Amino acid sequence: MEILERIKAISEIFIDSYFVVDAERNIVDFNRAFHAMLPRGVARGLRGKKCYDVLNLDICEERCIAQHCWKSGKHVRLDEIHGKVAKTDKSLTFILSALPFFDDEGTPSGAMVVQRNVTDEAQVQIKYQEMLDNAKRDRAQLEHTIRARTKDLLETSQQLLQLQRELLDHKRGRLV
Repeated sequence: MEILERIKAISEIFIDSYFVVDAERNIVDFNRAFHAMLPRGVARGLRGKKCYDVLNLDICEERCIAQHCWKSGKHVRLDEIHGKVAKTDKSLTFILSALPFFDDEGTPSGAMVVQRNVTDEAQVQIKYQEMLDNAKRDRAQLEHTIRARTKDLLETSQQLLQLQRELLDHKRGRLV
């Protein structure tokens, strides 16, 4: 593919990992960043493997990004895609982008899939949301406690006023 030569020419500028698949979703090219994120056993003999056998993402079966860009005929981006690298238990979160390649007849011939690993950012976001949820629960609990104590104070104040009236009435009754 002529496009592979063009990609190779600019591949060093990519910070994110990428791979290129053919129309059958076989990996035909990739950069160092993609190779580096894989365990050795998976990274060996990478060319020719199915992309879904290397990256097990939650979109692979029903919403394959390469197939989606072939159908739409244009660039596709998907945010917060979860999955795992083959032969690992480590969960990852990616932003994916895919650019389709077509032959002269308009038949899909491949796609370039770029992955930005946003796992750390996603975990920070989850922890931040948990903190917000905890703060919301704590605030609701504090409001409940304040309302209950305010009610108790008002009832005690009413009882004290009643006792003061009775005491005044009692004093007046003695003095008269």
